[in-house]
Amino acid sequence: MKRIFQISPAFEDIMPAEYKELIENGPFHSNKGVLDLGTYKELLEEHPLCAGCGLALSLRLILAALPNPEDTIIVGSTGCSALAFPQVAIHNIHSLFGNQNAVASGLKRALSLRFPDQVKDVVVIAGDGATADIGLDMVMHSWFRQENITTIMLDNEAYANTGGQESGMSPEGAVLNMAPKGKKFAKISMPNLARESGCPYVATVTPANPNKLAKSIRRAILAARELGPSYVQVFAPCPTNFKFKPSETISIIKQRQKEGTYKTTEFVSEEAQELFACLEEEKNE
Repeated sequence: MKRIFQISPAFEDIMPAEYKELIENGPFHSNKGVLDLGTYKELLEEHPLCAGCGLALSLRLILAALPNPEDTIIVGSTGCSALAFPQVAIHNIHSLFGNQNAVASGLKRALSLRFPDQVKDVVVIAGDGATADIGLDMVMHSWFRQENITTIMLDNEAYANTGGQESGMSPEGAVLNMAPKGKKFAKISMPNLARESGCPYVATVTPANPNKLAKSIRRAILAARELGPSYVQVFAPCPTNFKFKPSETISIIKQRQKEGTYKTTEFVSEEAQELFACLEEEKNE
């Protein structure tokens, strides 16, 4: 499937050098992962996201963790992450705000019919506004229907690309540009909603631990292939709206983990445990 990303000979002379490198030295058919970052190209360097953006770092790690990037389609939505999707050499769809899980559901079903003998991973990557607020009904109903898709929330705890309004994922008491008196209710417990909605695999992770993040992304996608919907929540703090230095992103994450205000967790159903055990056994044979 790599031929899909190949540059047409008619445009080779005008394509930027960094995009050519993305095609020639990308992650396709290479079994490369987060430990190999820096030796290959998964994202154009000059992406339009803010310096120190936790979302940008998380997106790089997610892209590096995909088990089958050449046969993966990302479905995104309105938000900061949508600005970076044109920078990757992976098929992606920009859906209407909050509609991403409905689009992903239809896409996965269509791909299953069109390519019945091939693995095609459909992965939703969207922010907290699209996932937990505006798109919550679409998200939960895709879980109720047991669609074989993975949903990844990039949780920066605000509507970051439109001025810093509070979202359902903002911590209680958080003061933001458009929430001057602080948020009045607690952060929505999306992992609990996912688990109770029937997701066989649910995890909360941070880019401060790349290996754990990569393992969770991989597990979520493998579970979605065989068992049903999976959910991963990635803490991706925003220096622009929460007013900390770009260089402090990782230290802010570690501080929140130490305080217990953001916890990394993993829920693995019995079926998922059996699946992972079988896959590990096959890998070692």
